[in-house]
Amino acid sequence: MKIILKALELKKLLKDETKTIGFVPTMGALHEGHISLIKKAKEENDIVVVSIFVNPTQFLEGEDLDKYPRKDEADKKICELSGVDILFFPNASEIYEDDEIRVTAPDIRGYVLEGATRPGHFDGVLTVVNKLLNIVTPTKAYFGKKDAQQLNLIILMVKQTFMSVEIVPVETVRENDGLAYSSRNIYLSAKQREEALKIPSSLYKASSMISKGIKSTQEIKDKMIDTLKPLEIGYVEILNCNFEYIDEIEVGNTIILVEALVGETRLLDNIWL
Repeated sequence: MKIILKALELKKLLKDETKTIGFVPTMGALHEGHISLIKKAKEENDIVVVSIFVNPTQFLEGEDLDKYPRKDEADKKICELSGVDILFFPNASEIYEDDEIRVTAPDIRGYVLEGATRPGHFDGVLTVVNKLLNIVTPTKAYFGKKDAQQLNLIILMVKQTFMSVEIVPVETVRENDGLAYSSRNIYLSAKQREEALKIPSSLYKASSMISKGIKSTQEIKDKMIDTLKPLEIGYVEILNCNFEYIDEIEVGNTIILVEALVGETRLLDNIWL
């Protein structure tokens, strides 16, 4: 496995590559969810590139940038054992300059749900993903479905800017107790971990109601909110796959999304129906 620190070095290395390239951008603290992305990339491409970069522009003032989990040596070993060909490990000065051109999130889809409480967050996400895709120029790039709004906006950016990369959504991976893998799970105490299970439980409740023929999104949301108590809820929403609000479940075209605060840790989860 090659470890590359410089953007132009990586770009030069891959510039004339004729083999297919699968790219997995991450912020490190790798877990089974990331490994599933890498495995999918390996299955579908000749070369796999992983980036590890804790992107400062997507953190708002007062958020957990400084304490965001960093496990550099462990991450390198995980990438090596997973068969990654190239690990791109830049620092912030390699990615950003003082006077930056920025990608901005759309006025509507970028400022609902997570974007409503974190204005500007998706500007940072889209800016760094745009940079990374231009550096690597992959055939396919892999993103987890757990970050559904992020995934939706990245697909939108690629479409609207006529990029040639294919964005591949990958299913959420869960721990044995049902909690979705997240780098932030390490913040949870044992008691908080137990409380956090209300999040997947609310999604299972919604799925059970739908399987019984209940289609009213408001009725389902009300039961989910009951299941989540007493967690501090950021949002519970039911949308179609274009992130438009719906009154009734459309099987095959529905995402149910939850954001909740467990202690001081903000957790996201969702199911796609």
